Amino acid sequence: MKILLAVDGSPYTKKMLAYLTTNLDMFAGEHEFTALTVQHALPPRARAAVGSEVVDNYYAEEAAKVLDPVVKFLTRHKLKTKTISKVGPAGETIGKLAESGKYDMVIMGSRGHGALGSLVMGSVATKVLANCQVPVLLVR
Repeated sequence: MKILLAVDGSPYTKKMLAYLTTNLDMFAGEHEFTALTVQHALPPRARAAVGSEVVDNYYAEEAAKVLDPVVKFLTRHKLKTKTISKVGPAGETIGKLAESGKYDMVIMGSRGHGALGSLVMGSVATKVLANCQVPVLLVR
């Protein structure tokens, strides 16, 4: 089973990883884990002002801040994990990668704003659900 772990370094990601590792009997075995982090795109004017090399280095550093602790944590629990870093709108990017990468499941943490909060503020989880047909496990 190919499992996509959507991570952002938040406490909700930590809860999701804790759930994953405490329920290894459900996820262990012949599964392939991929940790994905999505960075918000900087405005085009900012990219033009500082140059694409500086922006690309910034994206790489920010992705490493999120992905390195995740890989360390999962390695401690004997789970090999690939990593992917993307730039763009998080919900759409996660959903599209889940589809195009032929993942069997997406696992992600969720804040749990509720219906009104999601309506007003939007929700990455809601956008993931809207952009893919892959099963999504939300951990709150």
